[in-house]
Amino acid sequence: MKSTKSRGLRGLLLISLAGCLLTRSAFADEAVRIRPNVILIVADDLGWADLGCYGSRYHHTPAVDRLAREGMRFTQAYAACPVCSPTRAALMTGKYPARLHLTDWLPGRPDQPAKRLFRPPFRQALPLEETTLAERLRAAGYATASIGKWHLGGVGFGPQQQGFDLNIAGDETGSPKSYFAPYRRDGKFMPALEQAPDGEYLTDRLTAEAENFIDKNRDRPFFLYLPHYAVHTPLMAKPELLRKYTDAPKPALPQNNPLYAAMLDSLDEGVGKVLKKLDELGLADRTIVVFTSDNGGLATIEGPDTPSTSNAPLREGKGYLYEGGLRVPLIVKWPGAAKPMSVCETPVCSIDLVPTIAEICGAPMVADVDGLSLAALVRQAGDLPARSLFWHYPHYSNQGGRPGGAVRDGDHKLIEFYETGRLELFDLKHDPQENANLIDQRPELARSLAACLREWRGAVGAQDMRPNPDYVPNPQATDGSVTLAAKTADVHGVMVRYEPLPHKNTLGFWVRADDWVSWEFDINQPQTFRVEILQGCGTGSGGSQVEFAVGDQKLMVTIEETGGFQNFVHREIGTMNLDKRGRHTLTARPRSKPGPAVMDLREVRLVPE
Repeated sequence: MKSTKSRGLRGLLLISLAGCLLTRSAFADEAVRIRPNVILIVADDLGWADLGCYGSRYHHTPAVDRLAREGMRFTQAYAACPVCSPTRAALMTGKYPARLHLTDWLPGRPDQPAKRLFRPPFRQALPLEETTLAERLRAAGYATASIGKWHLGGVGFGPQQQGFDLNIAGDETGSPKSYFAPYRRDGKFMPALEQAPDGEYLTDRLTAEAENFIDKNRDRPFFLYLPHYAVHTPLMAKPELLRKYTDAPKPALPQNNPLYAAMLDSLDEGVGKVLKKLDELGLADRTIVVFTSDNGGLATIEGPDTPSTSNAPLREGKGYLYEGGLRVPLIVKWPGAAKPMSVCETPVCSIDLVPTIAEICGAPMVADVDGLSLAALVRQAGDLPARSLFWHYPHYSNQGGRPGGAVRDGDHKLIEFYETGRLELFDLKHDPQENANLIDQRPELARSLAACLREWRGAVGAQDMRPNPDYVPNPQATDGSVTLAAKTADVHGVMVRYEPLPHKNTLGFWVRADDWVSWEFDINQPQTFRVEILQGCGTGSGGSQVEFAVGDQKLMVTIEETGGFQNFVHREIGTMNLDKRGRHTLTARPRSKPGPAVMDLREVRLVPE
């Protein structure tokens, strides 16, 4: 039997040990409690130039502009993909979409006979085995909520299966069932929005839900993911805000869509309410607020009331690998760390937010990601190590973009188009508009970057496209005619390009006599055809000699001035006898160019005699 003294000493040791454990637990609890809150706000289809703080003179965005004044604004931030779901997967995991094999919006655009390549079989949901930002932060003691658009999988793959305690409005869909209550379509409600007063506006409701979550979790660290559906189509705005823009004269600005402006106004108003809630609860000084977008603004026609916006001076928009499709706003407000009104010109990407937020919040080390922490950049305490940024988009976009990949290294960016292997090289420092293709001037650099892009695709296991065995380009119509539209042409050379709707819909930038274009087409009713063209030509550029040819049959045309490159005139240029069924190729090649440009060419038609 142990003595009374022994039992007493053991008791004292147990009491002391318990005290140590309680003290450690208290310290741990306090460490968790004082961790910063995080709010990640993602606008849908918001362009790089759409905010006042990024130069818009039409859109009214005082709340987001306030964020920029109180934190750091990145001028060269990139989405991980030119369309939504892949970027959202990157925001959640810190990995390139190509590594995740989730490379298009879900469920994606079906393969079509008119497309040369088939898309790879990509994932239809964010895999559950991936560790999301929400899972990392929840493991560190955070309350987590996703309030808004998910678009990374349906039943079994929703936010609550990916680390979020709360999900409101997030499901497999890419656009809302309705922007006005009831939030229902085809008999199905948006999650947790079954109860809502008729006419309530979705952006306002998501903001109210976000305020409620912040209020309920004021005494513990929280991660609020607030991916708004706005400003994605269908464009629908509150009437009172719409009148604010429709009652004013329509400005002669690249951005002048009143519906889109009113939707953005509501989104900005919501950001302002969230910031006000943080101020009221005394949480502003320990809450990191990040604001960004999932891809460039919709700058082409895709449904009613579009294009939504203009990304000028950047080229193209959503669905394209040019800067207008990839570059997005990124603002980080980190009280006590980010200097107010600071600006960072370092190229960064969606993949960087997971390691950044994890480091700031003291979550477990993030080593299994493609991104880099931007914490030192935001604090202005150091630079990122040298790296390249990559994109892989093996799909035809709804907006007209063709499948391809891209790499940015330093100031240079290379785009590879998968259909033909065409390469384009740009110096973004001196040419952010991507107007001057340097492929002929810097061939060694282009080869090096192309090799780098191929090597990266292999390293991440990027999926390849495959030829479409049933490819039927530009088929013959039932009346026997063949229409060769500018958008279906293959371009050859350096500068000539297809310029899409809404502004052009033409083959333009034809400033080199060595550049040419071609079309493949199928004939099942052989006969003699009249060849017709729609051409435009500005003053001072007339007189180019252009050869239109199919095989050995050639027609030489002198291009006429029309008073403007977009002032198209219809011309019959001769006849061709196509007496064989099957695949043919028509080419248009300049043989001389006395003026600054050859022409703009909208269409070639073969009309039966």
